[in-house]
Amino acid sequence: MAENTRDLVVLVTHGTDHELSSVALTIANGGLTAGLRVSIFLTSSGVDLVRNRAINTTQVKPLEPLSNLVQDFLSRGGNLWACTPCVESRGYKQEDLLDGVVITGASKMHELIKNGAATLSF
Repeated sequence: MAENTRDLVVLVTHGTDHELSSVALTIANGGLTAGLRVSIFLTSSGVDLVRNRAINTTQVKPLEPLSNLVQDFLSRGGNLWACTPCVESRGYKQEDLLDGVVITGASKMHELIKNGAATLSF
């Protein structure tokens, strides 16, 4: 039987100070539940979401706390990528970020899109 799993790329530009970050993670987790392979690419202030302790500051009710959403996403096999220049411009290093976050350029996202991935942006 051929592999039918589709890819979804979620681009997140909002950080802990905006409700769209929680919405993006909720939808990304829903994509995993629906059987999609989901990758999140964090850019701009979106990289602040994965800084150690930063996600503990956000909950948009009635959604789950952002920290729970991120941990659920990672534990279920989602890819969580942080934009290299955005991370560097904030002075963050790998050890400043949550375990499981990969610092990378946009090429990982572009490769999925070139291969037909659906995209959402927040």
